[in-house]
Amino acid sequence: MDFSPLSRYRFRSVWDLPAPPAAVFAVLERAEDYPRWWPQVRSVTSVDGTSGTAVFRSFLPYELTVTAREQRRDPDAGILEIAMSGDLAGWARWTVTARDHGTRVVYEQRVEVRKPLMRRFALPGRPVFLANHAWMMRGGRRGLRAHLRPV
Repeated sequence: MDFSPLSRYRFRSVWDLPAPPAAVFAVLERAEDYPRWWPQVRSVTSVDGTSGTAVFRSFLPYELTVTAREQRRDPDAGILEIAMSGDLAGWARWTVTARDHGTRVVYEQRVEVRKPLMRRFALPGRPVFLANHAWMMRGGRRGLRAHLRPV
């Protein structure tokens, strides 16, 4: 049985933050600093100027390891986009825009899970995997908001 359609995910999160767009973009473009403010990002190791390896873990007892390669970095448009390979294959994008008294950040991700255990449990685990991702994104929003407070 091919579980690949059940192993594909599309995510979209919207964060409204009380900080200037340039400050938010500056934080988001420094992926190596994510573990300082995003609890579920366990580590980010730079490979070169445009790629690195990241390890994520939310409330479920497993880690995901991905290699990310920069696809687009456009401060004028407020866009940061990466291609991912490893336990997840696909792409992710941050879009940063000015909003009344702050910034709106939209995170979009299209991935296929490659981790064998997650693929094996694709059908029964899907609701839990979705909840795990939502938990991670809430942690990121809270962490970024707190990190930006001094700004």
